Amino acid sequence: MTDRTARTPRRRQAVAGRCREITEARWFAVLVFALILANAAVLGIETYSGLSDRWQQGLRTTEYAFLAAFTVEILLRAGAHADRPKDFFRDPWNLFDLVVVLSAFLPVIRENGTVLRLLRLARVLRAARFLPQLRIILVAVGRSLPGTASFLLVGGLLLYLYAMVGWICFSAEDPEHFGSLGRAVLTLFLLMTLDGLGDAVRAGLEISRWSILYYASYVLLASFVLVNVLIGVVITSLDEARSMEADEDAARPAESPAAGAQPPYTGDPVLLRARVAAARRALDDLERALADTAPGTGPPDPLPGRPPGGSRTVASSGG
Repeated sequence: MTDRTARTPRRRQAVAGRCREITEARWFAVLVFALILANAAVLGIETYSGLSDRWQQGLRTTEYAFLAAFTVEILLRAGAHADRPKDFFRDPWNLFDLVVVLSAFLPVIRENGTVLRLLRLARVLRAARFLPQLRIILVAVGRSLPGTASFLLVGGLLLYLYAMVGWICFSAEDPEHFGSLGRAVLTLFLLMTLDGLGDAVRAGLEISRWSILYYASYVLLASFVLVNVLIGVVITSLDEARSMEADEDAARPAESPAAGAQPPYTGDPVLLRARVAAARRALDDLERALADTAPGTGPPDPLPGRPPGGSRTVASSGG
């Protein structure tokens, strides 16, 4: 029972090592990226009714091939974490890939053509996994959502206030743009992009000269202040995303086993004897190095808990 229990971690480590060699290879990333681009091209071809009707069977077979390829990919990525399954689910990109791929096998989704097309379209977003700069931008967009929500709240209040003021002042003379609250909000939303600002100002001056203050203050607050605040929020989130990416890149070599590092001990007596022999050789090398650095002082004192003669005495007594 003990041997069988000890073999299980070794088998998992062997499977994880082989899958990790495949998933971390450059050709694997290039192949998956090419499949994602090909999948996007096939989705574009399906939008042309003539081509989709002519090649319907071929396109369906191609879709099944893409699904099989992406399923094998996610299985290999999961196998690379066989020795540490929790780490697979800690990576949000792994979870996204898993949901996108496995959702295609659900009966309810497979019967809904619209949802299935949206899931196939979501595969294109997986290209961000292989493009670091695009991944940083997506992370920055996600981190900027709380600040964007505050921006939308302030912008909504500003639109409401100026729409009410515009309705009160210009609804009688300009009902086409300020005849109701909804029309006023739509007019001001378009003015936020400075689209048609000259025409709006000329129409306002025909109503009242004081309208220039209304439009000038609105453009200053909505088009300059608020937009610059939004840009500041996005830039800050982009810097944070770059810092996070740099920290992950710096921590990745520390997490991976170093070259020449000893494998974890799993209860194998052969591995234990090899480690003891390696430790004895290291101690002998250290004693010789100390003796060479201090010539004429005689052999160094044996290390505490170790008889004179180094590993030869221990080896002879053990053997």
